[in-house]
Formats: sequence, structure tokens, C-alpha cells
Amino acid sequence: MYLSGFSLLTLLSVAAAAVLDPRALPTPVSGATARSYLASLKVEAESNSPAYNRDLFKHWITISGTCNTRETVLKRDGTNVVVGSDCAATSGQWISPYDGVKATAASSIDIDHVVPLKEAWVSGARFWTNAQREAFANDLTRPQLAAVTDTLNQAKGDKDPAEWMPPLTSYRCTYARAWVHVKYYYGLSVDSAEKAALTSYLSGC
Repeated sequence: MYLSGFSLLTLLSVAAAAVLDPRALPTPVSGATARSYLASLKVEAESNSPAYNRDLFKHWITISGTCNTRETVLKRDGTNVVVGSDCAATSGQWISPYDGVKATAASSIDIDHVVPLKEAWVSGARFWTNAQREAFANDLTRPQLAAVTDTLNQAKGDKDPAEWMPPLTSYRCTYARAWVHVKYYYGLSVDSAEKAALTSYLSGC
């Protein structure tokens, strides 16, 4: 098939962008599916009784060989990632999907739980088994883990979409879809403010 110079240039530009900016969070459900999922989620006030304990979510477990979940996501979401014999990244490049900031030191990257562990706890995970919480905290199949800058991850904390959204506005649709995808899969509830915010963001997806 013949491609014009413009079309070929466009394809090459897209391919180059994909190499430089993989943003490899597993693809969330579509906007339409996310809206359907959101409509079916139970709406109730959050509860922190019993009190949240991060230790009840065993995370960064060994995935294969000596590689744990954090190291696996660093390799997945980065480009030109070099790892040592212990599986830890020694160099590479990462682009934080939430704000587009680039980093070349793995130490400046955190692995964000899209739906934070405490948020999961107060919306249903407090009733789960430890094994269920471990699966949630290390989920590489759903759009739940993303390599982001540490300062941004700290700013997000355990906030839900009514309280925090990625600074990069072009990523907010993806983030809202991912949030709903994860909550729906795990049967977690939403509070009224959270649902209102998600409804607003998903209306433009």
C-alpha cells in the first residue's frame, strides 16, 4: 500500500513517540464500559473500622526469579532499562504518565497503586483475606500499577478522584477508566463525591 510522505512521516512520528513514551499501564476498559461499570458500583460512605494497616497488603512480592513487582513494573514502563544481577534497575528512562515528567534514576520513581491501598481498605478490602489483598497490591494484569515520579505519588497519597487527579489533563480520562476498571473488578464501593467526580471525568471519554 502506497503511503504519502505526510502519512509516512506521521506513522514514524507515532512509532517514535511510542518508543520514547510507552506509558505501559495495562489498557483500561473503554469510556462507555467504564460508565457502565461505575453505574453498577455500590455507593456507600467509606469506613476505616477496623483501622487501616498497610502491612495487611503484602506488596512487591517476587514475580519471577529474583524480580519483585516493583522491579517488574520499572522494566515494563521504562525504556532502555538496564538491570543488575539482583534485578534492580541501574539505569533507564521513565516518563511519568500522570505529569509527563522524565526521569533517568529508578530511585526517583515510585510504583503507584492507581486505587491506593487505603482507599481499597475503606471501600471493601478490609473484609478480604490477606491473600486477596496481596493479589490486589501486586496486580500486573489490571491497570492498577504505574511507574510515576516519587514526588507526585506522595502528593496523591491515598486520595480518590474527588480529591486528586493527574496534573496532565490529557491523561485524566485514562486514569478515571483505570480507577473504575479496578474498583469494578475487585467489587469495591465508591462514595458519593467519588462517583460524582468520576461521572464528570468519564462524560468526556
